[in-house]
Amino acid sequence: MSMRTLPLLFLNLGGEMLYILDQRLRAQNIPGDKARKDEWTEVDRKRVMNDIISTMFNQKFMDELFKPQELYSKKALRTVYDRLAHASIMRLNQASMDKLYDLMTMAFKYQVLLCPRPKDVLLVTLNHLDAIKGLIQDSPTILHQVDKTFRQLTDIYGGLSAGEFQLIRQTLLIFFQDLHIRVSIFLKDKVQNSSGRFVLPVSGPVPWGTEVPGLIRTFNNKGKEVKRTEFKHGGSYVAAPKEGSLELYGDRVLKLGTNMYSVNRPVETHMSAASKNLASQTQESIVPNPLAKEELNLLARLIGGMEIQKPSGPEPGFRLNLFTTDEEEEQAALTRPEELSYKVINIQATQDQQTNQELVRIMGEFEITDQSRQSSSKGDDWLAMMDEL
Repeated sequence: MSMRTLPLLFLNLGGEMLYILDQRLRAQNIPGDKARKDEWTEVDRKRVMNDIISTMFNQKFMDELFKPQELYSKKALRTVYDRLAHASIMRLNQASMDKLYDLMTMAFKYQVLLCPRPKDVLLVTLNHLDAIKGLIQDSPTILHQVDKTFRQLTDIYGGLSAGEFQLIRQTLLIFFQDLHIRVSIFLKDKVQNSSGRFVLPVSGPVPWGTEVPGLIRTFNNKGKEVKRTEFKHGGSYVAAPKEGSLELYGDRVLKLGTNMYSVNRPVETHMSAASKNLASQTQESIVPNPLAKEELNLLARLIGGMEIQKPSGPEPGFRLNLFTTDEEEEQAALTRPEELSYKVINIQATQDQQTNQELVRIMGEFEITDQSRQSSSKGDDWLAMMDEL
């Protein structure tokens, strides 16, 4: 298991989350002069994007994220995204949040599977950061936050060996291996079959630095080529035009990680029968996991880095539905297997202070001002995952 996988996993899943939320907010957007009080406007969309991205790329949070550490479980990681998705006036209920997380994970799983070489996971991450910057062009302060994370990313991962990237890719695939959720976009494009498994292509550019298959070279004991044999590989491969750039505004070449929701079309998720059976077979044991407490401590450190400035004054939150209708959302909540519903983890910071002094110290770094308490309608959901700090 690689200790350098978490930042790549978080940034790519976060990028997919922003793509989905932006698409849904645009689809439900109402012109400002026609919108009722409980409807979305373009101003609301930009505000939601700014709030979430600002929180996501907070420097204190990034510093915690980039520390070498093991991956969290799916439920623990889901807690981070639950808090992140509610970093603004937007609210998602359990069913919509489940669907959002399903779409995020399946999209990035597909991208990892299709990377021509392990190092290309870094290019996929940079594609996500490039697209995120496009969502906040009118916010120079937040753009600076993203650019700073970009430099952290290239400084740390730009010099890693091919073997280290192979270990990162293997760690990611282990994380995703039991997820086989059908997504309508993938089904329509025939890149996913009815069981929820992806169909890998036998065409396109080969990894940078390699040759198109179809030729066998034979060498003698002196290292001299003595024979060439051609064979049919059954695919339609071409040489890679050039290597993707790691520069701030470079050409990534690779298109994986770009926004597939730029064309407005509905996206549905479906749990295959195989996934339901697998979920029931892998249901978590009721016996406490001895590593659970340590994982929560690590998770608290990560969430502890999330900070957001709330405006003063009471303001209602807006609910976003990722389903076509409220009825579909309610039905999805009822039919989803319990094992696949990622319940939010509540971190109780006040219950065990003597045995968890490090967690108490982290919590003590937070400052809750009277101004933020006034925004209780939005702040309650945001701080619900921790005790009163």
